Amino acid sequence: MPLGRIGFRAGLAAATATVAYDIVQILQVAGVLHFPADEILIFGTSLCIVVPFVLEILAFHYTSPVDTRFWTHAALIFTTIYAVFGTANYVVQLATVIPAKLRGVADAVRVLEQTPHSLLWDFDAIAYLMMGLAALFVIPALGDASVERRARLACMAHVAATVLSGIVYFYPTYSQKLLLIGFPWAVTAPLFMLLVGTVVRAREARGRRLTNGGEEL
Repeated sequence: MPLGRIGFRAGLAAATATVAYDIVQILQVAGVLHFPADEILIFGTSLCIVVPFVLEILAFHYTSPVDTRFWTHAALIFTTIYAVFGTANYVVQLATVIPAKLRGVADAVRVLEQTPHSLLWDFDAIAYLMMGLAALFVIPALGDASVERRARLACMAHVAATVLSGIVYFYPTYSQKLLLIGFPWAVTAPLFMLLVGTVVRAREARGRRLTNGGEEL
């Protein structure tokens, strides 16, 4: 399968999973979803972002010009850090913490529960800060084509939204009102994932046209 198709489909899958996470998070805050459904869906949709996002950035790296590979390699490294911390957290919540709560033995795994300013809360924070750094290092690897300019703007917006999310994670006192500060992330994350995937597809298509003797538009 061509890298362009892999990158675009992976970006679309990552963006879709992120939108699903956004919806579940909104429903939880609104009081529509309750335990255990809310936590299962939140951590489940979060876990679904990981693999597609890694594959998308990997495809972006391999479709980038050689002189930008330092930046794309950096983006790939930070994506890997995101994947490690995120996956560790989501699997622990889904496979250990939630089942323990359902069995009534939550005290035995209290240290592993993701609550504000807990160990796994910090894991979650690190994961999404690393995703923001990945978006930051994607920026210098984007060119001047219109699709790449749009992706650059989306990445810049996501970097700014990541800073706001950092405030939510590390502000001394957590509240649902504080959570609203991080709401832009819910828009910028799926947007930049989708647009970077579109860039990968466009690059592969442009390379195919040039290989076939066509002119670059």
